[in-house]
Amino acid sequence: MRTKRSWPAIAIGLIIAGIGVLLAIGGGWLAVLGGSLYYLVTGAAMIAAGYGLVRSRVWGAWAYVAIVAATILWALWEVGADGWALVPRIVAPVVLLVPVILVMPTLGRRPNWRIAGGAVAATLLATAVLFVVAGWGDVAIAALPAPNSQGMVDPSGQATGADWPSYAGTAASRRFSPLTQINAGNVAKLEKAWETHIGGFADDPAYRKLYGTENTPLKVGDLLYSCNGKNQIVALDPATGQRRWTYDPKVPDAWIPYTAACRGVTYYAVPNATGLCAARILMGTLDARLVAVDALTGRPCPGFGTGGQVDTKIGMGHVPPGLASINSPPTIVRGVAVVGHQILDGQTRLAPSGVIQGFDAVNGRLRWAWDMMHPEWTGYPPAGQTWARGTPNMWTFSSGDEQLGLVYLPMGNAAVDYWSKLRSPRENAFATSIVALDVTTGRPRWRFQAVRKDVWDYDFGAQPTLIDYRGTPALLVPSKQGDMYILDRATGRPLTPVGERRVPGGGVEPDERSPTQIFSGWHTLAKPILTERDMWGMSPIDQLYCRIQFRRADYRGPFTPPRVDKSTIVYPGYNGGTDWGGVAVDPQRGVIVANYNDMPNFNRLLTREEANRRGIKPRFASKEPTASTHSIDAQWNSPYAVKVNAGWRVRYTGMLCKRPPYGGIRAIDLATGKTIWDRPFGTARKNGPFGIPSMLPLTIGTPNNGGAVVTASGLIFIAAATDDLIRAIDLRTGKTLWQAALPAGGQATPMVYEQGGREYLVIFAGGHHFMETPEGDSVIAYALPKRS
Repeated sequence: MRTKRSWPAIAIGLIIAGIGVLLAIGGGWLAVLGGSLYYLVTGAAMIAAGYGLVRSRVWGAWAYVAIVAATILWALWEVGADGWALVPRIVAPVVLLVPVILVMPTLGRRPNWRIAGGAVAATLLATAVLFVVAGWGDVAIAALPAPNSQGMVDPSGQATGADWPSYAGTAASRRFSPLTQINAGNVAKLEKAWETHIGGFADDPAYRKLYGTENTPLKVGDLLYSCNGKNQIVALDPATGQRRWTYDPKVPDAWIPYTAACRGVTYYAVPNATGLCAARILMGTLDARLVAVDALTGRPCPGFGTGGQVDTKIGMGHVPPGLASINSPPTIVRGVAVVGHQILDGQTRLAPSGVIQGFDAVNGRLRWAWDMMHPEWTGYPPAGQTWARGTPNMWTFSSGDEQLGLVYLPMGNAAVDYWSKLRSPRENAFATSIVALDVTTGRPRWRFQAVRKDVWDYDFGAQPTLIDYRGTPALLVPSKQGDMYILDRATGRPLTPVGERRVPGGGVEPDERSPTQIFSGWHTLAKPILTERDMWGMSPIDQLYCRIQFRRADYRGPFTPPRVDKSTIVYPGYNGGTDWGGVAVDPQRGVIVANYNDMPNFNRLLTREEANRRGIKPRFASKEPTASTHSIDAQWNSPYAVKVNAGWRVRYTGMLCKRPPYGGIRAIDLATGKTIWDRPFGTARKNGPFGIPSMLPLTIGTPNNGGAVVTASGLIFIAAATDDLIRAIDLRTGKTLWQAALPAGGQATPMVYEQGGREYLVIFAGGHHFMETPEGDSVIAYALPKRS
């Protein structure tokens, strides 16, 4: 008897068969690479099911039902009840099951739509229940330590509360406020008190694409100080946001490096001084000047350098625009303003010097300079010479100890990150290290190195935090690879366990690779090594694509060396772990708050011949100002360029190959190093395939840049994530108690102060091109409603 044709069944059958062909071909490739057989087997089964449906046979529908049932069992076997891991394995097959069930009545003599509808409802309900009971990455382990009325001594001589006098609160860099007016019981009532736009956009559209101010304001007395992406310092009324004065150093657009960042300024009160510039604001600019202006009026300090500024590039030799900049506030210890530079990554091995300089905070004269290749030089280079080019630099924040007279430098890498053969022994000794300099002489007192011969871009990005640890003045140091170290501030001796493990060898420089690397035995944010099961996507198809990439790449765990013949996986990637946002410390409870990233990079070296064929050039030889955007870096004067897929994203969808979460926030007991709680951080509301915001309020754990502040009332305030929200989080549980939408990305660290008896929370919403969040220029303050 001839079967009656069902056109809906034919249509759905063609779709299923087509997907089956893709899965079978890709699954065969994956199987040859030694990967899962699921995709090959399922692809073949879907071709058969699709054929049956095209022939309008009911067995084709039942075959697909069996495929979905087997897929669910396989998914639970492979990843357990991990909600995000189940999404690409189950959601798409179940969605496709709905029309299959609906066409089943058309394949019989007597269609029963009621049964079909019930089956669809039951299928969707069962799937929903599965995802409700699944885990989504939350970890709660221990109780919060009780507050200690003694707390920790702050050696900086500064105090938060009414003010926020330094980038990270005080020079101790704890990002802590003793204020308690806003607490867990009333934080839900927070409202916007004021919002001020302070400008600072590049005029040239080519450079405006490099937005990302990353600013944290200061508050001292009756003024709040912020700076924007063109290094314009803006003083605001802290109670109303009204502009009081503006200083514009006139930075040309061409000097904007990778990002137009002005992370902060430094407030300095000159001892025993009165009159103009008795209190001053110091700032480094994107064209590498150090400027000083009067804190009350914004007028340049006439006795500082020439007209209130010093050119820190003197002694560097030729510096093309954008290759040397200052994006972080100088650290002032014992009247010396210590300055490092961001030397634009990946351009040339002969980039400008990573020299560290100490300037007199009153008159701007160079007190000392530390060029690691010329330790005998104490000031500017001799006539006709320059500081050594391409040496490791300090692009981020330092911190200082006024009592010990030390400044702590988180050092980066040499100018070419992914090739090490021509680095000198001194470069190898100081790269990716914490270096303590005597602020009086500029000479190193001690160093602690976290990575040997770094070719993974694991430079220290976070500002070290001054703490007390078991009675010893100590330094808390988080790293990009996720490890945390606690060091004696005076000697650099580790106070917590530090060990060595064997790591993979090989790569393009096997003789240069160390057989072991350093790991913290106290606490790490790093997750277990990746496996094929950790690959992700929107559907089984792009998950299969990522599985194939994983199998084709070289990945043997942390510190897999770079290669030219195939891609390598670097996990965590160069965004951390912990990057420039640093950590916050509650000194009363002894709790560390660390937001972090959890994403790999997918890298491959390119021969010089291949790079030349592609036209890969450094910034100074290209008309394109975004030549170094961490996609392909030229690395001139070395044998290789490098292609970096930051976050390891699928080219066409923009989704990441590793399963969520991609970022988290964790509370850590400082006394023991144990995790108190750990939660995914950031929702999917502004994230989705093809760059389309999903607007889903699901906590997926997003990439994040910027840090947290913590208050004595037990609240954490943080933005940082790519969902454009600012949050208040309960320090005790990690649960979000309040959130507000920002007009732009919140890739900055908030600050807290009091004015007129009212506590304020302030964030700079400037967005960030690398994080793909919206651009903005808003300084926004939140507070509890005024009492009537």
